[in-house]
Amino acid sequence: MTSYKKITLLIFTILCLFEITFSQPTTPSGLTGADEDALNAIKTAIPFISIAPDSRAGAMGDVGVATSPDINSQHWNPAKYAFLEGEGGVALSYTPWLKNLVNDINLAYLVGYYRIDTRQVISGSLRYFSLGDIIFRNEFGDYQGQRAPNEFAVDFGYSRLFSDHFSGALSFRFIRSDITGGGIGSGTEYNAGISFATDLGVYYQKEIEIDEKESEMAFGLSITNIGTKISYTQDQNKEFIPMNLRLGGRLSINLDEYNTISLAADLNKLLVPSPPITDKDTVTGDIVILAGYDDDISVPLSLVQSFYDAPHGFKEEIREIMYSIGMEYWYKNQFAVRGGYFHEHATKGNRKYFTLGIGLKFNVFSLDFAYLAPTSGRNNPLANTIRFTLGFQFDKFRAFN
Repeated sequence: MTSYKKITLLIFTILCLFEITFSQPTTPSGLTGADEDALNAIKTAIPFISIAPDSRAGAMGDVGVATSPDINSQHWNPAKYAFLEGEGGVALSYTPWLKNLVNDINLAYLVGYYRIDTRQVISGSLRYFSLGDIIFRNEFGDYQGQRAPNEFAVDFGYSRLFSDHFSGALSFRFIRSDITGGGIGSGTEYNAGISFATDLGVYYQKEIEIDEKESEMAFGLSITNIGTKISYTQDQNKEFIPMNLRLGGRLSINLDEYNTISLAADLNKLLVPSPPITDKDTVTGDIVILAGYDDDISVPLSLVQSFYDAPHGFKEEIREIMYSIGMEYWYKNQFAVRGGYFHEHATKGNRKYFTLGIGLKFNVFSLDFAYLAPTSGRNNPLANTIRFTLGFQFDKFRAFN
């Protein structure tokens, strides 16, 4: 990859992470973002932590809070682990990211769980995001060295079964984001950003009967990345990490002894302040908020304010909700076909894509594959995104031996 493309991508990443966003339409009065159809996306740091890391959920439109429990539940809702049969397991996922732009950015995800007893499960994961090797040059084009920026997060979770149908979980996360590999740009020294976060999750599932067929319904809720703000410099300008509320449900129907179909849906909302509409006072030069609320607030206040602070009121709050729908078909619990759709409003980021995938289960291993196709076509940076996941169950390995 050429140095020019690398530097362009790095600049794009830094702009996203530091809230220097695309220019918004300006009305005749000079107010930025006054049009309710103008781009007013919520901005956070470390977006890598929101990327669907595994192939199963990635093939179902990024649905996961209430899908049937699996090894990769840590990212979506670790409360599901309490219902997962087996002593434990591990899975490894790999995703080449933004491959339409570059060929050496990738996300790797290692996750596992271990059953303590019939009611308690512990889990953990390691997420590593590589930005590849980048050659840095100053404004005069002088060589400033080559670095390998990267980000990673380490999780530890505890899940517990409270009844035959209900479970809960608590997870802790350490995040380190080094988007420049260390260095100085425009006279500013950049360092790795550090954040600590926690996740809370609950999950409910119950067997039911539909048209004399054995079925199961499930509901899940998770609040993820409740954590400290992050900064890449020594100043006090710290950014929110992507705190998120996810709510969803699932219905699974056993059509017969060989065929099972599941339908699932998730709703997501960032628990981060909406950017207000502002103007500059012509006398004092101060920035004045014309609509919305101050977004320079504490993390606890953000968890509450994010539900009512959109500058254009309830209509814009609804636009901030992302939704996912997914379908999964299993034949003899050995072969799966999956599909899904993810939607984000045009004024809030405009991510819209279909997903497809397959899954295979063997005696010891499981293999999953996912493919992402944006609605905007092949020129979208997310186009042709693929994911691979390899899973391994401890108890099945012992039985096999």
